[in-house]
Amino acid sequence: MIILQILGIVLGLGFLIFIHELGHFIAAKMCKIRVLTFALGFGPDIFKYEYKGTKYALKAVPLGGFCAMAGENPDEATGGEGEYLSLPWYKKIWIAFSGPLSNYILAVFLFAFLFNVWGVSMVSNTSAIGGTVENYPAAQAGLQPGDIINSIDGISVNTWLQMTDVLRDRAEKEAPFVITRGTYTFDITMTIAKHPVTGAGALGVVPFVEKSEAGFFKSTALGCEAAISQTIMTVLYLADKIITWEKPDIAGPVGIMQVMAKATKSGMEDYIRLLAIISVALGLFNLFPIPLVDGGMIILFIVEGITRKKISTKVISVYNTIGIVLIAAIFIFATYSDLLRLGIGKLFGNG
Repeated sequence: MIILQILGIVLGLGFLIFIHELGHFIAAKMCKIRVLTFALGFGPDIFKYEYKGTKYALKAVPLGGFCAMAGENPDEATGGEGEYLSLPWYKKIWIAFSGPLSNYILAVFLFAFLFNVWGVSMVSNTSAIGGTVENYPAAQAGLQPGDIINSIDGISVNTWLQMTDVLRDRAEKEAPFVITRGTYTFDITMTIAKHPVTGAGALGVVPFVEKSEAGFFKSTALGCEAAISQTIMTVLYLADKIITWEKPDIAGPVGIMQVMAKATKSGMEDYIRLLAIISVALGLFNLFPIPLVDGGMIILFIVEGITRKKISTKVISVYNTIGIVLIAAIFIFATYSDLLRLGIGKLFGNG
């Protein structure tokens, strides 16, 4: 099982990064840029093949890949034809944008695959129980998934919304319930709990989830919707943290590997869903206006288009150095946050 989890982490992350680099590769070829090396993985070559000036290589460590273009490094750019930095500003933007775009296309495909194979999960509009929460009244009273709550304190309920409305003002009150389980109905009395955050009455139950089939077109549309929703939620979360000057709870490499290991263990559906979510996150992060990453380069080339003057290689070099420092800071912060979540912070007196 441990070997399977390690393979799930390495191959999953490697695949997502490879798709990102594949987007850059395809766009570079479209713009007639000389691609020096297109590799799957890092480290020594296991297999290599050269075709029309491009070395295609399979590396020893299958964690990602890279697309090395001629004239990409400011220190090595000569300004000659076929070099990345020699392109018009809009073509450079296209090549930079193609990596994140590839991650979004992959995410849509993975989400659509999930909906098509495993169906669409929809919260039931009935008052059926999908599960119970430990140490809450429903679990303590022995209610089971599939039980239907017919009435609370003498008030009939038919939907989940009606049930929550009745419970809202009955926190810490004892009330009779009428429950249907299978073919028989029984009465039970429970003391309704108080939700620790909202203060509303709570039983500690989750709604019953129904699944329906989704064809190609519906699953594709839902895949697009899922990728967009994931992006909006992430942006709104980060914006809220910036506005309120609060530390964002972001996962670093340790946290991502931990979640991927759990998803690998829990099954293919959860694993594919996580890959789709990480693919969105990878695409979004690379669109942020941070120097060195794709979004930062896009901003630089937009300035070039507005001013109609080529950005000097010296400016790009300094810009990239700033990006390295910022990305290193983000990496360290995210890794430190991961370690705190794992309890390592206690070693440094933070727990």
